[in-house]
Amino acid sequence: MATRYANFSSGSGGGGSSHGEFQSLAQTIGTNVQKISQNVGSMKKMVQQLGTSQDSESLRSQLHQIQQYTNQLAKDTNGQLKSLAAMPYGEQGAGRLLREKLTNDFSEALHHFQLVQRAEADKEKDSVKRARAASGIGFESSSSRGGPGNLIELASPVQAQQPQQQAQSFAQMDEQVNIEMLREREQAIRKLENDIVDVNAIFKDLATLVHDQGDMIDSIEANVESAAVHVEEGVQQVAKARQHQEKARKKMFCLLIIGVIVLATLITIIVVSVKS
Repeated sequence: MATRYANFSSGSGGGGSSHGEFQSLAQTIGTNVQKISQNVGSMKKMVQQLGTSQDSESLRSQLHQIQQYTNQLAKDTNGQLKSLAAMPYGEQGAGRLLREKLTNDFSEALHHFQLVQRAEADKEKDSVKRARAASGIGFESSSSRGGPGNLIELASPVQAQQPQQQAQSFAQMDEQVNIEMLREREQAIRKLENDIVDVNAIFKDLATLVHDQGDMIDSIEANVESAAVHVEEGVQQVAKARQHQEKARKKMFCLLIIGVIVLATLITIIVVSVKS
């Protein structure tokens, strides 16, 4: 893909280091888009394994790492795309087309990334709900308590009044679920939801960038139309000048003919007078 972008960019001439910097940054963005797409493919396969016999903490850890890496890569690529749009070469024909293609490809890759993020979040939430139901552990969100704190409520006031029942409940929880693992999963879900919000912010940046590109194209079209009007006016002025020039030539030709006739008449009169 990076080679394809390089070939695309080299299709137009351009001057010096500005063109070279533009092409180098475009290749970097193209490579990043390719990496994002590859990571999305890997994430899809991992998400499909969640909740199955192939599920494991190792799988979840690897999935979280890839997701976070891809999320950061998307942020970096977004910044690079903004830098590319600010380069003068990006406003020219081939440069503008390449920039638009990179923007579209990045937007598409980002869309698929967000879909797999949401699928992962849904699977993680379902997993935690099942573990909660199996263990009898109650969860409270940080918003319901007014701030961050323990993710798992271990005992109710009634249980506190019944030590034997509480001991029995803890024994059952020790057998059925790892409480620390549930805390980590809950935190991972919150981090994933924050990453999804980050991707939404990138989409907004892309929408602004595409809108600005549209304004720029409209401005270019307006300038072209204005130039066309000036050219048409210039053609009309040239045509008028040519007409005046032709009229002046005809007038000079007529005066010249009249002068020749007058001169011939005078010569004839003089010759006749001399002979007589």
